[in-house]
Amino acid sequence: MSVDALLTASTLPYQLPDFAAIETADFLPAFEIALAEHLAEIEGITANPEPVTWENTVEALERAGQPLNRVAAVFFNLQGTDSSDEMDAIAQEIAPKLAAHYDAIYHNTTLFQRLESLTAPADEESERLLAHTLRAFRRRGAALDAPGKARLSEINQRLSALSEQFGRNLLKDTRDLAVSFEDTELAGFSPARVEAAAAYAESLGREGYVVPLELPTVQAEQAVLTSPDARAKLYEASQKRGQESNTEVLLETVRLRAERAQLLGYPTHADYVIEEETADDVDAVRGLLYDLAPSAASNARAEYKLSAEEAEAAGEKVDAADWPFWEAKVRERDYALDDAELRKYFPLSRVLEDGVFYSANRLYGITVTKRPDLQGYAEGVDVWEVKDHDGSGIGLLLTDYFGRPSKRGGAWMSSFVDQSHLLGTKPVVVNVMGITKPTSGEALLSLDEVTTLFHEFGHGLHGLLSDVRYPSFSGTSVPRDYVEFPSQINENWAFDPAVVRNYARHHETGEVIPDEMLAAIEASRQFGQGFATSEYLAASIIDLAWHSLTPEEAAAVTDIEQFEQDALQHAGLDVDHVAPRYRSTYFNHIFAGGYSAGYYSYLWAEALDADGFDWFTETGAAGEEASQDTAREAGQKFRDLVLSRGAAADYSRSFETLRGRAKDIQPLLRRRGLAGAI
Repeated sequence: MSVDALLTASTLPYQLPDFAAIETADFLPAFEIALAEHLAEIEGITANPEPVTWENTVEALERAGQPLNRVAAVFFNLQGTDSSDEMDAIAQEIAPKLAAHYDAIYHNTTLFQRLESLTAPADEESERLLAHTLRAFRRRGAALDAPGKARLSEINQRLSALSEQFGRNLLKDTRDLAVSFEDTELAGFSPARVEAAAAYAESLGREGYVVPLELPTVQAEQAVLTSPDARAKLYEASQKRGQESNTEVLLETVRLRAERAQLLGYPTHADYVIEEETADDVDAVRGLLYDLAPSAASNARAEYKLSAEEAEAAGEKVDAADWPFWEAKVRERDYALDDAELRKYFPLSRVLEDGVFYSANRLYGITVTKRPDLQGYAEGVDVWEVKDHDGSGIGLLLTDYFGRPSKRGGAWMSSFVDQSHLLGTKPVVVNVMGITKPTSGEALLSLDEVTTLFHEFGHGLHGLLSDVRYPSFSGTSVPRDYVEFPSQINENWAFDPAVVRNYARHHETGEVIPDEMLAAIEASRQFGQGFATSEYLAASIIDLAWHSLTPEEAAAVTDIEQFEQDALQHAGLDVDHVAPRYRSTYFNHIFAGGYSAGYYSYLWAEALDADGFDWFTETGAAGEEASQDTAREAGQKFRDLVLSRGAAADYSRSFETLRGRAKDIQPLLRRRGLAGAI
């Protein structure tokens, strides 16, 4: 049976899925078989005549559903990276079935009663697992009456379908709205970038040159295109996504989330979500965002003035589409930073192998080696084996870095196999980006792309270095406002002196990046933070506003643009020429990506990151004087307390043990040029 490649554990190293043996037509029957097998396993637990024990209930529940996990992991990873009409049709059919399936488990009264009767073994991970499992059952409606459970299941199935539809619509709009240009409009592009635009047009069956859209509102190419009209075309196309296709999807999603929250006993969806996060409550999140908004807006206006003055000197003006271009000119003028010249020192292979992997070896003693004998799921996807300092195997990393029309926008980490001592599994994780593939030669990265490469591998380390018993607590299975902590910590190593000088070498000459260029990068770090913080805060405030609505308030909203504007004005963040990083109709994170009422988490985690990296510096593990031994000692402590523990240990206590005290937000404020804002 061809579906066996999906349903059974792969015989390849680390259970890497046998992608060559999997066909799209296999997914639907594999899902149907796996769903039935999982329900049979649950029935086996509840019908067990033996006395209720930890092993025959909680651990049996943790073991159950492995075939379903395998099918879902492969399917949803591939749908994100290589979507097709056939894959989308399967997702449309299976998403509500999965929601109904898990509702049936969480609404199983006998199973819930068995869990309530138990006492966990006397170790922290088991105690946390029982509390986590009981809370999950209650939050999924286990305590509701029969009509409540029925309505909740209806809502969950519809929300699952809407989430899938939102993402599918966005991918189509992003592909359809990719901007066509004449060659005369591409002034500012390097010859290699022009060739890539021609190749992308050909891949879409279009004439001329096409620039694909990135996930955020502001497109990176706005910083290099010299034509104001070309910049405007790109910027305007970005903001058209979802205006027609996702408006009703979004509004229905917001209304159903609000209804579900009240059905489960929460004032709003934000209250429901944030109960599970490390933030104290919605007020704490709102307070952080609103406290920072005025200072961020003030800084953004000051930055705009600098850009406008530079443009006026050249006889031009600055509106929202032009800001990135003139900001880049000011950066070049004041800090001698030229993006085109910088890129020459950041070829992808060197950044990855001599930067990202080198840093991980320096800190954690691990090695990452390419496995050309193992096959990825698409052309250009590489498979790497990760080994510990003693040579023992840790897991596999797949890297999928180049954009293609079938891949959704953005960058992310996901997993095919999670680490678990209970199941005897080691991790198989994937890092995905959307870098424009050159037609020849090596991809040369921007500073943002270098940082993103380190960021996503930070998530990868969280999955790879997991060392827990229970799969529910493995790797990145932690709250949203904590999951970004390891990834953002890892960003800091991108430009640490000991790391950057190891990889930043001219792609033609091999020359190490000059010290004066590194000094300019460091000196420019706070420049542009007003804009960056404002657009990020704007998106976070819009997210929180949507999900702080009661059902009655949600039903009254019909004008999305006005709702966004009102939310930003209320927070004091209506800054001319600064749009939210994501507008609602293409805000994939919150309407299709699991970050609803949680987009604030990047900032919340950055407070941990800024304070935590200060610890690395204070210990002598980072900076000009850092030694290898000190770096390894500090890295081991971070691995032991954070990377290895997943959700198996208390998050605040882990950070306080690392830092020697509770987190301090001042390092974050200093980093973003907001000192004194709170």
